[in-house]
Amino acid sequence: MKRIHGFTLVELLVTVAIVAILAAVALPAYRDYVTRGRLAEAYANLASQRVKMEQFYQDARTYTGACTANTVAPPITNTTNFNYACAIADQTYTITATGQAGGGLTGFTFTIDQANNRATTGVPTGWTAAATCWVRRKDGSC
Repeated sequence: MKRIHGFTLVELLVTVAIVAILAAVALPAYRDYVTRGRLAEAYANLASQRVKMEQFYQDARTYTGACTANTVAPPITNTTNFNYACAIADQTYTITATGQAGGGLTGFTFTIDQANNRATTGVPTGWTAAATCWVRRKDGSC
């Protein structure tokens, strides 16, 4: 008698069900991981700009005039993930990174000021904001 090789329909359906369950768990975790990786751009740019602002202040003894082209603290170039803005008063400043839809980061807003106060002033639904740091995870941890 000839033996038939292959899979039965039941075996195939069980395999598909297992793969679907694994995907249902893995895809949201992967999406969060990618988002957290994109947030690192804002952290790096804000911290770098703060250093440049302090260099500008050492030379000018004011922040007025910083965040303009052809200075030691030029404005941060907007990217697919974030738009950046400087708000400057004579002795204070606040730099803001606002998440963009193009990078899937709508709702995120991070700030830093002259005293190195870091804050997350906006997060999308499902994330927890933190007033004294830059959020790195959904639970609001820094």
